[in-house]
Amino acid sequence: MLLISGIYVALTALLLLALAYLVVRQRLQYKVALLDGGEKHITVAMRAQANALETAVPVLLLLMVAELNGAYPAFLHVCGIGFLLSRFMHAWGFTVSQGGVHFGRYYGTLITWLVLLALIIRVLWLSLAGLMAG
Repeated sequence: MLLISGIYVALTALLLLALAYLVVRQRLQYKVALLDGGEKHITVAMRAQANALETAVPVLLLLMVAELNGAYPAFLHVCGIGFLLSRFMHAWGFTVSQGGVHFGRYYGTLITWLVLLALIIRVLWLSLAGLMAG
């Protein structure tokens, strides 16, 4: 069972749902049904959602594999919480700055990359150790 990573999959899905809502809200406000209609606010909302999704897929897959391979629960929680906070920070910074420079965007990206790197290293370590042992 994936009890720990399941929490972060569900919470990430909730974040993605909130970001999708922001896209729909902008589309309704500007009366645009397809693409961005040349409205920067819609483009920003779409990119905030897409950026979160682009990083969610590899991070959540690695989190699940790490859990299945026996990673420590504390490690999984640190990665899960770090990822959620980083994606929230990034989406907030990206939206507030309308795609410009913002500390939320910068640190959100940095923390996301650190979590991704930590998970890559841990999954490789656990997988290679399992291969060597078996």
